[in-house]
Amino acid sequence: MSEALRLFWEWLSHTPHLKAYLATIYGIYLLGLSIWIILQKREPISTLSWLLALAALPYLGFLIYYLFGPQRIKRQKLRRGRSRSKANIARYSAAASPTLHRTNFLSRLAQSTTGLAPSTATDVRWLIDGTDTYDAILAEIATATDHVHLEYYIFDPDHTGTRFRDALAERARAGVKIRLLLDAVGSARIDRRFLRPLTDAGAEVVWFHPIQLFRPFKRPWLNLRTHRKIVVVDGRVAFIGGINITDEENEQLRDDAYRDLHMRLQGGIVRSIQLVFVEDWIYATGQGRDRFDISRLWPAETSDTRNGHITAQTLISGPDTEWETIHRLHIAAIEKAQKRAWLVTPYFVPSEAARMALTSAALAGLDTRLLVPKRSDSPFVTLAARSYFDELLKSGVKVYEYGPRMLHTKALVVDDDLCIVGSANFDQRSFKLNFEISILLQDHATARVLIALLETEFANARRLPRNRSTSFWRERLPEACARLLSPLL
Repeated sequence: MSEALRLFWEWLSHTPHLKAYLATIYGIYLLGLSIWIILQKREPISTLSWLLALAALPYLGFLIYYLFGPQRIKRQKLRRGRSRSKANIARYSAAASPTLHRTNFLSRLAQSTTGLAPSTATDVRWLIDGTDTYDAILAEIATATDHVHLEYYIFDPDHTGTRFRDALAERARAGVKIRLLLDAVGSARIDRRFLRPLTDAGAEVVWFHPIQLFRPFKRPWLNLRTHRKIVVVDGRVAFIGGINITDEENEQLRDDAYRDLHMRLQGGIVRSIQLVFVEDWIYATGQGRDRFDISRLWPAETSDTRNGHITAQTLISGPDTEWETIHRLHIAAIEKAQKRAWLVTPYFVPSEAARMALTSAALAGLDTRLLVPKRSDSPFVTLAARSYFDELLKSGVKVYEYGPRMLHTKALVVDDDLCIVGSANFDQRSFKLNFEISILLQDHATARVLIALLETEFANARRLPRNRSTSFWRERLPEACARLLSPLL
């Protein structure tokens, strides 16, 4: 190796113009890459961060941006748009009930950015941690008579995953239509051998954005994932939240299992959740609407499902839309707060607008709280999150760190009657790159139950002092460096 290196440098010394040639090529490369990034018209800080990061990686930067950069979002939007038109089933989404208590600013904003009208729920049940959530979902799967639809970011081939696989296989053998949509990156541990009992029973398993690194002219879509957690049983009950199918969230199997929140829903809101799944399925498979029996996916509404007392609305976001609905609704809800704004998230990398909303609420004297894990499963994101704490604390936001278990709950509570819960973290990845789903609920009784649950979480967390002391080398400098790259997270 040393001899080859010596010969290479000797060749360079006899090629006086090579450096000039390389500099010219690098200049052309950098100019082309810069134009490509600038034309995305993203936030200036994000654009500058990409430019500086990629300029420091000559030639390799093009490959990085090709695999992970935001350029793909526009093309993804076009492909998703074709999928939506192919579905042609928007009329089966939840329509606004005539008994809807109010169609307020937030409802109108959500409808205009998603195309999904506000609806109602007849029943909302909060599910804490994996054990209760898995038991509730499996109990509904066992009663399925027509279909079970599942969409997950992480579905691991471990004890919990095997339990679900076998339950789905049993229903498939009984003639129930099983459709399982898995993210190709999040569920990468699954192989054909694990899935064989399920597929042999007649279930359909499809991968969302399968990895295609070695297929020419096919971009691998590595950075655009479905982060949704959806279960719909017979079109009558749905489950939404932050809990994946994995032993990491099963406290019966692991003492360090994630602390998390899920919900079970019934009523008209299930219709729009079903629509979200069907659109994702059609997009991932290329199948048309004719593959579905619409009357079975959306059973006829009854007075019970149509006249639910809980105002509910499905929120979706992803790189197929520029409106960042879930991000936008979080900010709008905080800005409308009159009494409280409690935010719980495992990953906190806020936009400038989100920081302004939180600090404004605190400065106005509202009970403004932020609950994050003491340490997330990403040390870099933990550092980036802490870099924002001083500004929040100074404004009056009460910041809590939950531990020792990893907090994975994603929830916002505003005043005494409004909450947003789902799969979306409070960071740029969830708001801009991932396909996410959350539910907006407006109901005093439902919100009060969640408030009581969160009060327990706050009681078990450490509140940071307003003037927290930090070490320059161990905290302040690493946090500041992580914050520089937060637009890329």
